[in-house]
Amino acid sequence: MTPPTMSVLPALHPSATQLPSGPATGLRCRECGATYPLAPEHVCVECFGPLEVDYDLDALRRVTRKSVAAGPPSMWRYVGLLPAGHDEATRVSLGAGMTRLHRADNLGRELGMRRLWVKDDSGNPTHSFKDRVVSVALSAAREFGFTTVACASTGNLANAVAAHAAQANLGSVVLIPADLEAGKVVSTAVYGGTLVAVDGTYDDVNRLCAEIAGELPWAFVNVNLRPYYAEGSKTLGYEVAEQLGWRLPAQVVVPMASGSLLTKVDKAFGEFGTLGLVEPSPYAVFGAQASGCAPISAAFRAGHDVVTPVRPATIAKSLAIGNPADGGYALDSVRRTGGAVADVPDEEIVAGIRLLASTEGIFAETAGGVTVATLRRLLDGGLLDPAVETVLLNTGDGLKTLDAVAPVVGPTATIAPSLEAFRKAGLA
Repeated sequence: MTPPTMSVLPALHPSATQLPSGPATGLRCRECGATYPLAPEHVCVECFGPLEVDYDLDALRRVTRKSVAAGPPSMWRYVGLLPAGHDEATRVSLGAGMTRLHRADNLGRELGMRRLWVKDDSGNPTHSFKDRVVSVALSAAREFGFTTVACASTGNLANAVAAHAAQANLGSVVLIPADLEAGKVVSTAVYGGTLVAVDGTYDDVNRLCAEIAGELPWAFVNVNLRPYYAEGSKTLGYEVAEQLGWRLPAQVVVPMASGSLLTKVDKAFGEFGTLGLVEPSPYAVFGAQASGCAPISAAFRAGHDVVTPVRPATIAKSLAIGNPADGGYALDSVRRTGGAVADVPDEEIVAGIRLLASTEGIFAETAGGVTVATLRRLLDGGLLDPAVETVLLNTGDGLKTLDAVAPVVGPTATIAPSLEAFRKAGLA
């Protein structure tokens, strides 16, 4: 299918220079500390480091357990801790968040763990955690005056951007690797935006998006809006703490592509402790990668602080980012909290998907298989304590990656429509 030309999509130069009133005060470079006003920017002009949102701590302290409980049953109950979406008239939301925290006793017994939970974000509107980051990013895009939103994606982000843009009456341009899983391609195209398949890896697609962002006045959620986009991931960590009864788990296992989700879950736990929303307590953050794309895991194993890019070759396409933007920061989070990073090959990823499905009735996409299999590997290596409370993050729905398990699952038997055939098959 030939996509429509990009010129047919509406796009205006941003007319807003500041976000509506909220706790965000500006942007700060994560490397040199240089500060900037709130704007659709993501790179420091002083040192080329990444920018992140800076907050007024006094404004954050206005958030209480009571104010959170009085909010909507979605991620927007934490709006007082987010950089955008404070004006409901411009907020973009499909109701993401407050997904279930599932007590995984069967899986725990299988793995020899005492208290294991699965935070199941496949229950979000487009069936992945990316609905969280997109909801914040598109709210910011509207507030800055953009009318076209765009992204580079390995699949889940594409689904979320296309769906949220459709609901918000924004134009969308989504760029994906041409070899993406068919389910993710269809579940992006169905929303009617422009979908561009690129012959190359995600890193090739991301570089192209950075070039386009320099030419056209579009809101690229993971380029010029990345500081706001990334903050949406904090809500996953907030929910885990709230759903555990306003306390932190001792261990959390997080799948890693860019590494951003892991750093933001760590940030969420830290913020809740600083603000007095939970009793500060030690916790360890663990990272999970596919062996076919494991640059952060390789750096951790080698004791390096710098992540060396790789070329992805794995069935876990949603994690196939060979040059992870937040890899170094993820390593910092893991080491500071006393966690670890490991990776698993494709056959163990498939086994992890099947194990979670057969023990807990949760069908995870390949990223979930990576997380389950890595949890087992961390346990076997003595890197993760089986006796303390642990939360595993499932970030997407297995219906998006059917090709990964289709070769190894199917009918137990195929029989004629008769009781005799049923008995002969040994099913009774």
